[in-house]
Amino acid sequence: MTFIDCHRDGPVLRITLNRPHVLNAVTEGVLDDLAELITEAGDDPDVRVLVLSGAGRAFSSGADLTVGDLSSPAGTIEAANRVVRAIRAVPRPVVAAVHGPAAGVGCSIALACDLVLTSTSAFFQLAFVNVGLMPDGGATLLVPANIGRARAMSLALLGERLPATTAAQWGLVYRVVEPEQLRPALDELTTRLSRAAPLALARTKHAVNAATLGDLEESLARELTGQSALLESADFHAAVTAFAEKRTPDFAGR
Repeated sequence: MTFIDCHRDGPVLRITLNRPHVLNAVTEGVLDDLAELITEAGDDPDVRVLVLSGAGRAFSSGADLTVGDLSSPAGTIEAANRVVRAIRAVPRPVVAAVHGPAAGVGCSIALACDLVLTSTSAFFQLAFVNVGLMPDGGATLLVPANIGRARAMSLALLGERLPATTAAQWGLVYRVVEPEQLRPALDELTTRLSRAAPLALARTKHAVNAATLGDLEESLARELTGQSALLESADFHAAVTAFAEKRTPDFAGR
């Protein structure tokens, strides 16, 4: 797990994406490791809270288009789905501490967490459409479940950045603080959660998720089908080439 830092801080397990040179862009391998760590934490009675964060200047900029294996387009999607399932299933509160960009599947992973604490430097972006793709990682359910269809559709179709302060106003995240207050606010939050009744937290998380995210599996399946087709499209391959050449892609609709 070269690209993930993981350490225990008392009852808090801190998991940090550690590819700062690419703004913590994720690969299939990184996502598989992340899902495994989250799942294993659920079997450790000494872990009361999980924290997900990113090293350097970002939470995560999404899937790494520079190293993706385009011959197996579904691999990264399925790995991201395993992460989202693990976050939902683990019987512990999972807190995302977000600064800088949370874009693409990085946005999906952050919003899958139970509480999202952000710095004012953070922004959220369903950037998929900008490279000829559709939201995945459960975002087609997670986003509208929090902010409604109209706002979710605007984020998904336009691919624009949503500043953390607006995300908080819309109800997409739990709380936004100044950058220098992110770590103190995170420590206060994890202390409260670690001292709460763990069985009550687990049952509450399960019940709220069942009531609000009951269609998650259906959403993941729809995303996998749609995204797999789009990953084979000429538009996506044109976008990958444009990304490498640092230019805006021209989409032909095929």
